[in-house]
Amino acid sequence: MNAAELIKRGAIYFPNHTGAVFQGEKLTFDQVYRNSNRLANSLLSLGLKKGDRVAFLLANSLQSLEIDFALLLTGLVRVPLNTRLSENEHVHMIKDTDAKALLYTEEFSERAAQIKKYCPNLQYFCQMNGTTAEPWMINMHEFVHGVSEDEPAVKVSESDIATIQYTSGTTGVLKAAVHTQETWVAICNNIITALDIQEGDIMMHAAPLTHASGTLVLPHWVSGAANSVLPGFHPEQYLHAIHHEKPTTLNLVPTMIVLLLSHPNVEQYSFESVRNIIYGASPMPREALKRGLDLWGPKFVQYYGQTEAPLILSILNKNDHIREGEEGQARLLSCGRPVPTASIKIVDETGEELPSGEVGEIAVKSSQAMVGYWQEPELTQETIKDGWVHTRDMGYLDQNGYLFLVDRKSDMIISGGFNVYPREVEEVLYQHPAVMEAAVVGVPDEKWVETVKAYVVLKSGQTATEEELIQFCKDRLASYKKPSSIEFIDTLPKSAVGKVVRRFLRDPHWEGKERRI
Repeated sequence: MNAAELIKRGAIYFPNHTGAVFQGEKLTFDQVYRNSNRLANSLLSLGLKKGDRVAFLLANSLQSLEIDFALLLTGLVRVPLNTRLSENEHVHMIKDTDAKALLYTEEFSERAAQIKKYCPNLQYFCQMNGTTAEPWMINMHEFVHGVSEDEPAVKVSESDIATIQYTSGTTGVLKAAVHTQETWVAICNNIITALDIQEGDIMMHAAPLTHASGTLVLPHWVSGAANSVLPGFHPEQYLHAIHHEKPTTLNLVPTMIVLLLSHPNVEQYSFESVRNIIYGASPMPREALKRGLDLWGPKFVQYYGQTEAPLILSILNKNDHIREGEEGQARLLSCGRPVPTASIKIVDETGEELPSGEVGEIAVKSSQAMVGYWQEPELTQETIKDGWVHTRDMGYLDQNGYLFLVDRKSDMIISGGFNVYPREVEEVLYQHPAVMEAAVVGVPDEKWVETVKAYVVLKSGQTATEEELIQFCKDRLASYKKPSSIEFIDTLPKSAVGKVVRRFLRDPHWEGKERRI
């Protein structure tokens, strides 16, 4: 089975149900499907063909769903671009995948113009709404008029690539996980199995649909549930939307939950319709979780997954969140137990499986795992061994099969649900003329759970201020990657062979904390 079949199935089974909602506008399953077909046929009429990579740069909207479906229906390969990344990062992704088209909304037209300067192989610039600013931009809002609403005449197979999803590497170098139509269907089935999705449910999205939230669209679609899309996350607007739209399922990163619980009027908004509050991507502060349980009841579901094997590898279900006693409270710090569609083991540096309670690298095997990294055969071979994806996360399984994350094999930082790799920030700091050495670590943060801190050694006779260096990074990186603080020191801690040992800088900040990641 391929994803196109699931999209068609949802439209056939639930044609007159509300399928998508955005800022008061509602579309039925049939309308979304017809719009997706029209867009799919429009893209094919440009000359694009199955297997061509298509990048998209979008804020959340109804079009996010239609673009996603159109690409899956035609066998065009999805290359989602994180809107928070820099121009250089977007250019790299487009060049690396040799994308033939860029789909974007009007607010990103200036970025599209900049991308055009550096991506000569990018043939089609398709603006999805508004009026186009340049003659080389295709106004898709006008272009799709009169195009057939029928199913695209393309045969999509299970082995066809469905998506190339970028994630940072351990050295800050962007790498891309490749998922086929088959693995994309497996991801969908995995989520349906793990979550209690029912016909008539309403899944509310505020996180970017280009990330984990987007993988929840198709499982709800094929189950007859509506996808309610918000343009972004703003606590007051989000609470208002819950109160009026009556969603049954929320997907939030812990930072969002903390912000909601910190809102002065949170207790005035009803969460009665909500059955599931799904969270993941970074650790949930225990005190925030306890307050959420007191305020909203046993609605929380935690998942563990990664770009290489999304979305749900293990799950801490609602019952696990309300167990009494010391053992029950300790489990709030776990990621739950493996879902039926995934196997998890803990291995040592030689790949040998470790017994329960011993810390090692988390390895997973599942039908929803990636087939490899895009054009990185050696990295793929290093990561996937005998069918097991080595996650570079460190943890252990207790005697009851609950997975606990302890630390990272890499030094990745997760701030507000977004991955930040120290080397990437350090490389920017090294570009400053006053910086001799730099080391970046993740430190605890009340709002973002973890935030970026830099330690800097200045060159002899040179000066620089904390504000100056933070702005220097902000000008060259996505805003969430910039350091929130910088400490100037005389020397960085190093190993016997001269390698900077980040843990000596990081560990003191985590003393007394229950969980590092």
